[in-house]
Amino acid sequence: MVEKSAASAFFPGCCPLPELLKDRRIDTVLITGTVTNVCCESSARDASTLGFRVIMVADANAARGDQDHNATLYTIYRSFGDVRPTSEVLDLINAG
Repeated sequence: MVEKSAASAFFPGCCPLPELLKDRRIDTVLITGTVTNVCCESSARDASTLGFRVIMVADANAARGDQDHNATLYTIYRSFGDVRPTSEVLDLINAG
């Protein structure tokens, strides 16, 4: 468990998460939580910029409204990573 002091868990200097993951040779992150279009999107964008493979778990994120949630999922898919439902993510993990 790590603590973050900014919207993004991957913003340099605001959370030790990027270094902890790199030290463990983890190259893929699953993004879940609230609020989809604020902290989750910020973390996904910064993780992508730092070279991590990003998977936004569509049904494990939440926003105040469907429009905000769906707009972020679209943005992530088009530019920063992959978007999949939990069931597909579990299938990927079990296949690995």
